[in-house]
Amino acid sequence: MASCNYSTSSNAAVLRLLILCIFGSCSAGNFFKDFDITWGDGRAKILDNGKLLTLSLDKASGSGIQSKNEYLFGMIDMQLKLVPGNSAGTVTTYYLSSQGPTHDEIDFEFLGNLSGEPYIVHTNIYTQGKGDKEQQFYLWFDPTADFHTYSILWNPRTIIFYVDGTPIRVFNNLESRGIPFPKNQPMRVYSSLWNADGWATRGGLIKTDWSGAPFTATLRNFKANACVWKSGKSDCKKSSTKPWSSQELDSESQERLKWVQKNYMVYNYCADTKRFPQGLPQECTFNTTSTN
Repeated sequence: MASCNYSTSSNAAVLRLLILCIFGSCSAGNFFKDFDITWGDGRAKILDNGKLLTLSLDKASGSGIQSKNEYLFGMIDMQLKLVPGNSAGTVTTYYLSSQGPTHDEIDFEFLGNLSGEPYIVHTNIYTQGKGDKEQQFYLWFDPTADFHTYSILWNPRTIIFYVDGTPIRVFNNLESRGIPFPKNQPMRVYSSLWNADGWATRGGLIKTDWSGAPFTATLRNFKANACVWKSGKSDCKKSSTKPWSSQELDSESQERLKWVQKNYMVYNYCADTKRFPQGLPQECTFNTTSTN
Protein backbone atom coordinates (compact mmCIF):
# COMPACT_ATOMS: atom_id res chain seq x y z
CA MET A 1 0.00 0.00 0.00
CA ALA A 2 1.16 3.52 -0.75
CA SER A 3 2.68 5.53 2.03
CA CYS A 4 1.02 8.70 0.75
CA ASN A 5 -1.33 10.43 3.15
CA TYR A 6 -3.87 13.20 2.91
CA SER A 7 -3.22 15.12 6.09
CA THR A 8 -3.61 18.47 4.30
CA SER A 9 -6.90 17.37 2.76
CA SER A 10 -8.07 16.01 6.11
CA ASN A 11 -7.36 19.41 7.65
CA ALA A 12 -9.44 21.01 4.91
CA ALA A 13 -12.30 18.61 5.69
CA VAL A 14 -12.11 19.47 9.39
CA LEU A 15 -12.17 23.17 8.49
CA ARG A 16 -15.29 22.65 6.41
CA LEU A 17 -16.97 20.92 9.35
CA LEU A 18 -15.98 23.77 11.66
CA ILE A 19 -17.49 26.30 9.25
CA LEU A 20 -20.75 24.34 9.24
CA CYS A 21 -20.78 24.36 13.04
CA ILE A 22 -20.08 28.10 13.19
CA PHE A 23 -23.19 28.70 11.12
CA GLY A 24 -25.23 26.51 13.45
CA SER A 25 -25.82 23.57 11.16
CA CYS A 26 -24.27 20.94 13.39
CA SER A 27 -24.24 20.23 17.10
CA ALA A 28 -22.90 17.45 19.28
CA GLY A 29 -25.53 14.85 20.06
CA ASN A 30 -26.65 13.47 23.36
CA PHE A 31 -27.28 9.74 23.39
CA PHE A 32 -30.06 10.04 25.97
CA LYS A 33 -31.88 12.46 23.66
CA ASP A 34 -31.01 10.94 20.27
CA PHE A 35 -31.06 7.15 20.74
CA ASP A 36 -32.89 4.24 22.32
CA ILE A 37 -31.04 1.13 23.50
CA THR A 38 -32.97 -1.61 21.72
CA TRP A 39 -31.27 -4.85 22.74
CA GLY A 40 -28.43 -6.32 24.78
CA ASP A 41 -29.89 -6.60 28.29
CA GLY A 42 -27.69 -3.88 29.80
CA ARG A 43 -24.67 -4.41 27.56
CA ALA A 44 -25.12 -1.00 25.93
CA LYS A 45 -24.42 1.87 28.31
CA ILE A 46 -24.82 5.65 28.00
CA LEU A 47 -22.12 7.45 29.99
CA ASP A 48 -20.76 10.94 30.77
CA ASN A 49 -24.17 12.64 30.84
CA GLY A 50 -25.06 11.33 27.41
CA LYS A 51 -21.83 12.22 25.65
CA LEU A 52 -20.53 8.67 25.36
CA LEU A 53 -22.04 5.28 24.55
CA THR A 54 -20.46 1.84 24.83
CA LEU A 55 -21.61 -1.32 23.08
CA SER A 56 -20.49 -4.65 24.52
CA LEU A 57 -20.47 -8.25 23.32
CA ASP A 58 -19.99 -11.43 25.31
CA LYS A 59 -20.79 -15.06 24.52
CA ALA A 60 -24.42 -14.62 25.56
CA SER A 61 -25.28 -11.49 23.56
CA GLY A 62 -24.22 -8.35 21.77
CA SER A 63 -26.00 -5.00 21.98
CA GLY A 64 -27.51 -2.32 19.81
CA ILE A 65 -29.17 1.10 19.55
CA GLN A 66 -31.42 2.98 17.16
CA SER A 67 -32.11 6.68 16.71
CA LYS A 68 -35.33 8.15 18.01
CA ASN A 69 -35.74 10.14 14.80
CA GLU A 70 -36.17 8.97 11.24
CA TYR A 71 -34.40 10.95 8.50
CA LEU A 72 -34.98 11.47 4.80
CA PHE A 73 -31.67 12.81 3.44
CA GLY A 74 -28.88 14.45 5.36
CA MET A 75 -25.29 14.34 6.57
CA ILE A 76 -24.94 11.82 9.41
CA ASP A 77 -21.72 11.67 11.47
CA MET A 78 -20.63 9.34 14.26
CA GLN A 79 -17.27 8.96 15.94
CA LEU A 80 -16.32 5.37 16.81
CA LYS A 81 -13.43 3.70 18.58
CA LEU A 82 -13.49 0.03 17.62
CA VAL A 83 -12.84 -3.14 19.64
CA PRO A 84 -9.08 -3.36 20.36
CA GLY A 85 -6.86 -6.43 20.32
CA ASN A 86 -8.08 -9.75 18.98
CA SER A 87 -11.55 -8.84 17.71
CA ALA A 88 -11.80 -11.65 15.14
CA GLY A 89 -15.39 -12.75 14.61
CA THR A 90 -16.91 -9.51 15.91
CA VAL A 91 -18.71 -6.92 13.80
CA THR A 92 -19.38 -3.32 14.80
CA THR A 93 -22.08 -1.71 12.67
CA TYR A 94 -23.16 1.86 12.00
CA TYR A 95 -25.83 2.28 9.37
CA LEU A 96 -29.09 3.82 8.18
CA SER A 97 -32.11 1.61 7.52
CA SER A 98 -35.85 1.67 6.98
CA GLN A 99 -38.04 -1.28 7.91
CA GLY A 100 -39.79 -4.11 6.09
CA PRO A 101 -38.97 -6.58 3.29
CA THR A 102 -38.46 -3.77 0.76
CA HIS A 103 -36.30 -1.69 3.08
CA ASP A 104 -33.53 0.73 2.09
CA GLU A 105 -30.19 0.63 3.91
CA ILE A 106 -26.77 2.34 3.85
CA ASP A 107 -24.11 0.35 5.73
CA PHE A 108 -20.80 0.77 7.47
CA GLU A 109 -19.73 -2.56 9.02
CA PHE A 110 -16.36 -2.98 10.71
CA LEU A 111 -15.12 -6.56 10.53
CA GLY A 112 -12.93 -7.66 13.44
CA ASN A 113 -9.41 -9.02 13.12
CA LEU A 114 -6.63 -10.89 14.84
CA SER A 115 -4.30 -8.68 16.87
CA GLY A 116 -2.09 -6.58 14.64
CA GLU A 117 -4.13 -7.12 11.50
CA PRO A 118 -6.10 -4.26 9.96
CA TYR A 119 -9.85 -3.91 10.26
CA ILE A 120 -11.87 -4.24 7.07
CA VAL A 121 -14.58 -1.63 6.51
CA HIS A 122 -17.48 -3.31 4.72
CA THR A 123 -19.95 -1.02 2.90
CA ASN A 124 -23.23 -1.91 1.23
CA ILE A 125 -26.37 -0.24 -0.09
CA TYR A 126 -29.87 -1.73 -0.21
CA THR A 127 -32.69 -0.35 -2.33
CA GLN A 128 -36.19 -1.81 -2.04
CA GLY A 129 -34.82 -4.82 -0.16
CA LYS A 130 -32.02 -5.65 -2.58
CA GLY A 131 -28.36 -5.21 -1.64
CA ASP A 132 -25.41 -7.04 -3.23
CA LYS A 133 -23.45 -3.81 -3.66
CA GLU A 134 -20.52 -4.52 -1.35
CA GLN A 135 -17.22 -2.67 -1.35
CA GLN A 136 -14.56 -3.29 1.31
CA PHE A 137 -11.55 -1.25 2.40
CA TYR A 138 -8.65 -1.37 4.79
CA LEU A 139 -8.19 1.74 6.92
CA TRP A 140 -4.96 3.74 6.83
CA PHE A 141 -4.84 4.08 10.64
CA ASP A 142 -5.53 2.03 13.76
CA PRO A 143 -9.28 2.51 14.39
CA THR A 144 -8.97 1.07 17.91
CA ALA A 145 -6.42 3.60 19.21
CA ASP A 146 -8.65 6.68 19.03
CA PHE A 147 -11.97 7.98 17.78
CA HIS A 148 -12.47 8.57 14.06
CA THR A 149 -15.42 10.13 12.26
CA TYR A 150 -17.50 7.99 9.90
CA SER A 151 -20.02 9.95 7.84
CA ILE A 152 -22.83 9.19 5.41
CA LEU A 153 -23.93 11.91 3.00
CA TRP A 154 -27.31 11.03 1.51
CA ASN A 155 -29.13 13.38 -0.82
CA PRO A 156 -31.35 12.92 -3.90
CA ARG A 157 -28.29 12.86 -6.18
CA THR A 158 -25.79 10.66 -4.40
CA ILE A 159 -24.62 8.66 -1.38
CA ILE A 160 -21.05 9.28 -0.21
CA PHE A 161 -19.23 7.36 2.54
CA TYR A 162 -16.56 9.41 4.37
CA VAL A 163 -13.84 8.49 6.87
CA ASP A 164 -12.47 11.55 8.70
CA GLY A 165 -13.72 13.71 5.83
CA THR A 166 -12.05 11.56 3.16
CA PRO A 167 -14.52 9.97 0.70
CA ILE A 168 -14.09 6.22 0.27
CA ARG A 169 -17.14 5.39 -1.81
CA VAL A 170 -19.78 7.08 -3.97
CA PHE A 171 -23.08 5.63 -5.19
CA ASN A 172 -24.81 8.00 -7.60
CA ASN A 173 -28.50 8.24 -8.42
CA LEU A 174 -28.87 6.45 -11.78
CA GLU A 175 -32.65 6.23 -11.86
CA SER A 176 -32.56 7.71 -15.37
CA ARG A 177 -30.86 4.42 -16.35
CA GLY A 178 -33.53 2.36 -14.63
CA ILE A 179 -31.41 1.64 -11.53
CA PRO A 180 -33.24 2.05 -8.17
CA PHE A 181 -31.91 4.60 -5.67
CA PRO A 182 -32.96 4.94 -2.01
CA LYS A 183 -34.89 8.19 -1.85
CA ASN A 184 -38.45 7.54 -0.68
CA GLN A 185 -38.13 5.70 2.63
CA PRO A 186 -37.07 7.56 5.79
CA MET A 187 -34.37 5.74 7.75
CA ARG A 188 -33.23 5.54 11.35
CA VAL A 189 -29.59 5.42 12.45
CA TYR A 190 -28.46 2.14 14.01
CA SER A 191 -25.31 0.86 15.68
CA SER A 192 -24.57 -2.57 17.10
CA LEU A 193 -21.83 -4.94 18.18
CA TRP A 194 -22.45 -8.64 17.56
CA ASN A 195 -20.83 -11.99 16.90
CA ALA A 196 -20.52 -12.93 13.21
CA ASP A 197 -17.74 -15.49 13.33
CA GLY A 198 -19.55 -17.57 10.73
CA TRP A 199 -18.39 -15.12 8.04
CA ALA A 200 -16.75 -11.95 9.35
CA THR A 201 -13.04 -12.84 9.61
CA ARG A 202 -11.51 -14.58 6.60
CA GLY A 203 -14.89 -15.90 5.56
CA GLY A 204 -15.51 -17.51 8.94
CA LEU A 205 -12.21 -19.39 9.16
CA ILE A 206 -11.21 -17.52 12.32
CA LYS A 207 -13.65 -17.78 15.21
CA THR A 208 -14.27 -15.47 18.14
CA ASP A 209 -11.92 -16.01 21.07
CA TRP A 210 -14.30 -15.60 24.00
CA SER A 211 -11.43 -15.48 26.49
CA GLY A 212 -11.10 -11.82 25.48
CA ALA A 213 -14.76 -10.98 26.19
CA PRO A 214 -16.45 -8.70 26.88
CA PHE A 215 -15.57 -6.84 23.69
CA THR A 216 -16.38 -3.13 23.71
CA ALA A 217 -16.76 -0.41 21.07
CA THR A 218 -17.27 3.24 22.03
CA LEU A 219 -19.29 5.94 20.25
CA ARG A 220 -19.48 9.70 20.65
CA ASN A 221 -20.31 12.97 18.83
CA PHE A 222 -23.35 11.87 16.86
CA LYS A 223 -24.46 14.63 14.50
CA ALA A 224 -27.45 14.57 12.19
CA ASN A 225 -27.55 17.60 9.90
CA ALA A 226 -30.59 16.09 8.25
CA CYS A 227 -34.28 16.28 7.44
CA VAL A 228 -36.32 14.73 10.25
CA TRP A 229 -39.35 12.69 9.18
CA LYS A 230 -42.37 13.15 11.43
CA SER A 231 -46.08 12.43 10.97
CA GLY A 232 -45.56 11.30 7.39
CA LYS A 233 -43.61 14.32 6.18
CA SER A 234 -40.17 15.91 6.26
CA ASP A 235 -39.37 18.97 8.32
CA CYS A 236 -37.28 20.28 5.41
CA LYS A 237 -38.72 22.42 2.66
CA LYS A 238 -38.86 20.79 -0.76
CA SER A 239 -36.16 23.08 -2.12
CA SER A 240 -33.74 22.55 0.76
CA THR A 241 -30.92 25.07 1.06
CA LYS A 242 -28.95 22.94 3.48
CA PRO A 243 -25.30 22.63 2.37
CA TRP A 244 -25.51 18.85 1.93
CA SER A 245 -28.72 18.85 -0.12
CA SER A 246 -26.94 19.16 -3.48
CA GLN A 247 -23.40 18.29 -2.39
CA GLU A 248 -21.21 16.20 -4.68
CA LEU A 249 -17.45 15.62 -4.80
CA ASP A 250 -15.27 18.49 -5.92
CA SER A 251 -12.07 17.82 -7.87
CA GLU A 252 -9.92 17.59 -4.73
CA SER A 253 -12.29 15.08 -3.14
CA GLN A 254 -12.39 13.04 -6.35
CA GLU A 255 -8.60 12.71 -6.20
CA ARG A 256 -8.77 11.60 -2.57
CA LEU A 257 -11.42 9.04 -3.48
CA LYS A 258 -9.18 7.64 -6.22
CA TRP A 259 -6.28 7.45 -3.75
CA VAL A 260 -8.34 5.43 -1.25
CA GLN A 261 -9.75 3.10 -3.86
CA LYS A 262 -6.37 2.51 -5.51
CA ASN A 263 -4.51 1.80 -2.28
CA TYR A 264 -7.03 0.47 0.24
CA MET A 265 -9.93 -1.19 -1.57
CA VAL A 266 -9.87 -4.96 -1.01
CA TYR A 267 -13.20 -5.95 -2.60
CA ASN A 268 -15.45 -4.38 -5.23
CA TYR A 269 -18.61 -6.12 -6.39
CA CYS A 270 -18.27 -4.32 -9.73
CA ALA A 271 -15.08 -6.30 -10.41
CA ASP A 272 -16.36 -9.73 -9.27
CA THR A 273 -17.06 -11.53 -12.53
CA LYS A 274 -17.13 -14.92 -10.77
CA ARG A 275 -19.99 -13.79 -8.58
CA PHE A 276 -21.91 -12.35 -11.54
CA PRO A 277 -21.20 -14.78 -14.40
CA GLN A 278 -24.21 -13.54 -16.36
CA GLY A 279 -22.83 -9.99 -16.30
CA LEU A 280 -22.01 -7.33 -13.72
CA PRO A 281 -24.85 -5.32 -12.13
CA GLN A 282 -26.19 -2.64 -14.43
CA GLU A 283 -24.84 0.31 -12.46
CA CYS A 284 -21.29 -0.99 -12.96
CA THR A 285 -21.63 -0.24 -16.69
CA PHE A 286 -22.09 3.47 -16.04
CA ASN A 287 -19.59 3.94 -13.24
CA THR A 288 -15.88 3.29 -12.79
CA THR A 289 -14.40 2.18 -9.48
CA SER A 290 -13.58 5.76 -8.59
CA THR A 291 -17.13 7.09 -9.02
CA ASN A 292 -19.40 4.32 -7.76
